[in-house]
Amino acid sequence: MATSLICGRLSAGLRNSGSRTTLSSATKVLAGATGLFGGHGSQQPPLAMQQQQRHLSLHEYMSIGLLKEAGICVPEGMVATTSEEAYSVAKQIGSKDLVVKAQVLAGGRGKGTFEGGLKGGVRIVYSPEEARDISSQMIGKKLYTKQTGEAGRICNQVFICERRYPRREYYFAITMERSFQGPVLIGSSQGGVNIEDVAAENPDAIVKEPIDIMEGIKKEQAVRLAEKMGFPKALINDASESIIKLYNVFIQYDASMLEINPMVEDSDGQVMCMDAKLNFDSNAAYRQKKVFDMQDWSQEDPRDRQAAKADLNYIGLDGTIGCLVNGAGLAMATMDIIKLHGGTPANFLDVGGGATAHQVTEAFKLITSDKKVQAIMVNIFGGIMRCDVIAQGIIMAVTDLELKIPIVVRLQGTRVDDAKALIAASPLKILACDDLDEAAKMVVKLSEIVSLAKQAQVDITFQLPI
Repeated sequence: MATSLICGRLSAGLRNSGSRTTLSSATKVLAGATGLFGGHGSQQPPLAMQQQQRHLSLHEYMSIGLLKEAGICVPEGMVATTSEEAYSVAKQIGSKDLVVKAQVLAGGRGKGTFEGGLKGGVRIVYSPEEARDISSQMIGKKLYTKQTGEAGRICNQVFICERRYPRREYYFAITMERSFQGPVLIGSSQGGVNIEDVAAENPDAIVKEPIDIMEGIKKEQAVRLAEKMGFPKALINDASESIIKLYNVFIQYDASMLEINPMVEDSDGQVMCMDAKLNFDSNAAYRQKKVFDMQDWSQEDPRDRQAAKADLNYIGLDGTIGCLVNGAGLAMATMDIIKLHGGTPANFLDVGGGATAHQVTEAFKLITSDKKVQAIMVNIFGGIMRCDVIAQGIIMAVTDLELKIPIVVRLQGTRVDDAKALIAASPLKILACDDLDEAAKMVVKLSEIVSLAKQAQVDITFQLPI
């Protein structure tokens, strides 16, 4: 858990300096960044809690499926991976009024643009033929929104669902909030719009109901929230039942956030969840296999998948100095000292206390897959972790990958002498340094030399001192 939280703090803290990790606007709002939790009599939670990054996010159709399994009223819909399949699905649903939704893990789909020129990732269509045509312009194309930036996100499938006609739209969410010491229900009479704008312009329109996680949600709490959200009296019971079911889904699957925007009263007088966004605590992966097996890696950076396979804690950044460290705290300190001496870290990478030589090799592959990396710093304090294992991994990686960039290694702790002997006996140009401050200065200078050489389009060779 500590590593996860520190990783969250890291990615949040470096976000404005070019981190590739993005943050959904919904998460920022639900975590208190725009004051949704103000007025509770406590200070704003720290940035680590406001902008937690390490979570699993599911596609809308998957989240809708989990809600449907729980008996929550949702629109009828099916997913399609080709335009012909979209045509078949549209005919099967049987309604002439349909909505085609691009399935990408990014907010702002409705205002996004596809690389082929199509405007909007959420489109209303009036026939199976039109569903096929629109789907053909979405599937296999990148969608660009405010959240995706210039990189965009590939759309591999579309969710086709029946169009419902709401009388009223509401906003509903559940998240874990430190200032409430547990889960909190969030509701608003202003749904179907940008909730950040509502929070900024009319904070009184947002109501909160904290839940005691040990006691669970009570009927009167759900009723109270439904009343404050503005549901008509005839629908208070239905709305409260939906809220209770949504809370049970949140707890059952170890969700970190559940957001329904909008929750509606439709033209038939039903309370329905028209959209769903679910994020899950990555620390619960071992007991939520069903959910984590749904992860769509095509929506993630390939390096994140590589790190997950090797069981490494990794966050890619935009610097030039690769870091391989054991322990989240030491990794943070290593990045800080590199920054102190004028360098920029290319990643956060914690190999943990029980890393094998194979994991170290995989870590080097991960670091060097970033073409911006000009030098690598290895900083290991061997407690549980043995320095000689790290040294074996370094030698394997440098040999297998034929690395040309300079590597500075600082090892201290368990079996450090054995590790130094292994490195000294190898023919590889690995620079050893016992002092952390000196190691950081060295790797920053080497990074600058390599960068200048590349700009001048010349090759350089490093020789170790005798």
